[in-house]
Amino acid sequence: MGWMADETGLEKRAANYVPLTPLSHLNRARDVFPDREAVVYGTARFSYAEYHARVSRLASALAKRGVAPGDVVATLIPNLPAQAEAHFGVPACGAVLNTINTRLDTGTVAYIFDHGAAKVVLCDTQFLPLAEAAKAACGGAGPDIIEVPDDQAGFPATARHTTYEELLATGNPNAKWHMPEDEWESLALNYTSGTTGRPKGVVYHHRGAYLMTMGTVISWRMQLFPKFLAIVPLFHCNGWNHTWMMPVLGGTVHCCRDVTPEAIYAAVADEGVTHFGGAPIVLNMVVNAPAEARKAFEHRVEVFTAGAPPAPATLAAIEALGFNVTHVYGLTETYGHVTECLWNPDWDGQADNEKAALKSRQGIAMPMMEYVTVVDERNQQVPMDKSTQGEIVMRGNSVMKGYFKNPQATEEAFQGGHFHSGDIAVQHPDTHIQIADRAKDIIISGGENVSSVEVEGVLMSHPAVSLCAVVAKPDDKWGEVPCAFVELKSGSEVSEAELVAHARAQLAGFKTPKTVVFQELPKTSTGKIQKFELRTLAKSI
Repeated sequence: MGWMADETGLEKRAANYVPLTPLSHLNRARDVFPDREAVVYGTARFSYAEYHARVSRLASALAKRGVAPGDVVATLIPNLPAQAEAHFGVPACGAVLNTINTRLDTGTVAYIFDHGAAKVVLCDTQFLPLAEAAKAACGGAGPDIIEVPDDQAGFPATARHTTYEELLATGNPNAKWHMPEDEWESLALNYTSGTTGRPKGVVYHHRGAYLMTMGTVISWRMQLFPKFLAIVPLFHCNGWNHTWMMPVLGGTVHCCRDVTPEAIYAAVADEGVTHFGGAPIVLNMVVNAPAEARKAFEHRVEVFTAGAPPAPATLAAIEALGFNVTHVYGLTETYGHVTECLWNPDWDGQADNEKAALKSRQGIAMPMMEYVTVVDERNQQVPMDKSTQGEIVMRGNSVMKGYFKNPQATEEAFQGGHFHSGDIAVQHPDTHIQIADRAKDIIISGGENVSSVEVEGVLMSHPAVSLCAVVAKPDDKWGEVPCAFVELKSGSEVSEAELVAHARAQLAGFKTPKTVVFQELPKTSTGKIQKFELRTLAKSI
């Protein structure tokens, strides 16, 4: 006996069970915040009433073009209003949103077109040649192309395709949305970077995205009416789900086509931006901005950073400028961030450098997750002694449904009842996680494990260093040795010997870089350093 539905008459009804979906946020905002600014891009400013109407037009226009529930609609757009509108408009017609990295090569985009079977692609004029070439590579079977011009950035329409505004003109601003009948229905399809092979398609569901928007509000300590600068590309984990979240708070999405120090400081000082997210490279950009790019502001700006462990030196420098940084961690497979370095007030008395070191940890599970922890090769919890290494695993509603058309990879990822990240970490006695390295980035020198993250943190503490990456270099004697690739700050100079000496003063000998190469580091569009390229280069040195 017990509280069973057939015994008590309790059951799911239309009034008490509504599938969770981020679409509900914009429906509510239309009624609650109709006149508040929802989306801003230069001279283009849309209220929530206008935003909702445009989204409705997009949804109904796509349906008129033959897009049916379950079909895929792709985008090749920077962080512009059309990209934000697509995040609601595509699922509002029942379709699955596939935001594609605009920096990919033709072959990879063609593969994504084919693998995801996109029926339509909304494409920024700048990237039309990429979309057209990728479609041609599909043998003409690729998606229909809708052109999204950007006159403000100097990319007017080419007249080769139907434009986005022409598409919207065929839609109904009062169209009824196709809401999910089951919150497990697919919402978005995102592809991994594919650095070791073909990219994998990661499938998100409505429930996971909805709960991301709820948990992030708590972890970011947000209040009503934030002004959010969209720096994280919306093709990367759907911009960490922040665009889906903004209507909850009546917030404003400030679009940013090109991420520059000038754009960031202008948005903060002139538009009053209160929040943004970005990889550590963005933090470096803010810290090292030339004087002419900077603008004074009086409020404190809240920043989420993820993508790579931020160097304590960078964290210390940016906070002195008026930015409060929260380190978060996640993957494409987890909708973006799922852990936060939750600040403990007991740490307030620590020295600034120690505070920065504490903030560089990946932290604890965010509220929408069941758990995030570290396990050994037997899937058993490692001792929380801040030294025993294992793999970060997690369980929660904000974990992907699986890899699209790839059951083997899906089974491997979920082995043991949780999702395997592939990231190597330690766990502190307070349960905070701290990444030691990606499994593939661990350097094994003479049988000793060397964490590239640790070496990078030491090198980044040198005042001349802007960015660095440490990878394994083959060595006849030791098997592998650390090799450092370094970008210097503008106008700074330092020799290889000086940097090696700086590292040797803080690290064991086997961890000290044996080679330092000064060059610009290859990066992805989200600011991650492409270590696979550097590993290839190190082999040739």
